[in-house]
Amino acid sequence: MAKFKYTAIDQNGKQKTGSIDAESQDDASSKVSAMGLMPTNITAGGGSSAKTKKVAKAKGKSGGMNFGKVIKPEELTTFTRQLATLLQAGLPLLRAIEVMIRQEKNLRFKECLEQIADQVKSGNTFSDGLLQHPKIFDRLFVNMIKAGEAGGVLDVVLSRLAGFMEKAQRTKKKVKSAMVYPIVVVGVAVSIVVLLMVVVVPKFQTIFDDMLDGAALPGPTQLVVGISNFLRDNIFISLGLIAALVFAVKFALRTDIGSKAFNWCAINLPKIGDLVSKVNIARITRTFGTLLSSGVPILQAITITKDITGNIFYTNALTRIHDSVRDGESLSAPMGREKVFPDMVTSMIDVGEETGELSQMLNRVADNYDEDVDNAVAGITSIIEPVMIVFLAVVVGFIVIALFLPIVEIIKQLTG
Repeated sequence: MAKFKYTAIDQNGKQKTGSIDAESQDDASSKVSAMGLMPTNITAGGGSSAKTKKVAKAKGKSGGMNFGKVIKPEELTTFTRQLATLLQAGLPLLRAIEVMIRQEKNLRFKECLEQIADQVKSGNTFSDGLLQHPKIFDRLFVNMIKAGEAGGVLDVVLSRLAGFMEKAQRTKKKVKSAMVYPIVVVGVAVSIVVLLMVVVVPKFQTIFDDMLDGAALPGPTQLVVGISNFLRDNIFISLGLIAALVFAVKFALRTDIGSKAFNWCAINLPKIGDLVSKVNIARITRTFGTLLSSGVPILQAITITKDITGNIFYTNALTRIHDSVRDGESLSAPMGREKVFPDMVTSMIDVGEETGELSQMLNRVADNYDEDVDNAVAGITSIIEPVMIVFLAVVVGFIVIALFLPIVEIIKQLTG
């Protein structure tokens, strides 16, 4: 027997830590699950033998192999949908996994599925096998599978999970595709300005030096020529400053203050904030509703949902909601006190609680906000287009005017 340290989540969504004696890491995971806990991390420790430590280390290493392609979300979604279809067709779980292994072309994912199949063969549950690969199967995935196993509806849960993942990816793709046009316009604008400053302006400067005999250039022209000279003479310094700015922004976003400031701007900027808020609400309600409909306890579902939000204000709001629900309040009451959730969302959740259809109501809210996200993306795109065109026209126009002001002086001298 060896001693293993574990980190797990109880039915109330609280994190628990402790140690347990077991024959192996898999045995320890099973024992922790039997205690009514959901293990998130199990490591060898406290008096375990060298042999046991090596086994645990090897398992951890195999879960994060570096060969083969990276597992894309689309591949995981396809696997989930196909596995659900095989189970609904009547195939046993192990046979269905083996079918998926034979057709999998991603070596890394194939190796992962083979290890999960070995876990199932040795008597462990499917969710126990998934726990060994946290970088591939997140807490949302594992908890839903565990709930499906407990209720004997694994095929139904897998189908719901696949639908959830497909909708999440569609929303993500819509937002990304909407950002392509602005990024292209900005790239073209920057390229044009750099070309003008590095190639065109120096040629005009040579003409000005020859024709004006050292006379002072107009203010706008001096500004443009100065910037052009700096870019040409200090190209590496300019690139270094840009790189330093990028790293500084990334470093700032990793700090608590910087992250909070960025998240505040993300939800308060005109138009952008509306889109960010709708994306977060759609993601939260979809995840929460899917977990509840799959049998995950409400407090545990809130804890898992909290982890998928990318905005600290929503994370903090869900933390407070979790604590209020744990203390006996309904879900809608503490949610109504949070400014990040609109009254419409709170009202629909209140109705869902009264009618006993909370999970269905959450998914309806998510559907409504998915449509709102489409409209918000279209609105932002329609605004960005004229803004970018005007910006490009102003910058290029200023450079052109600055270059033609000395030419006017030269024409006056020639005609005078």
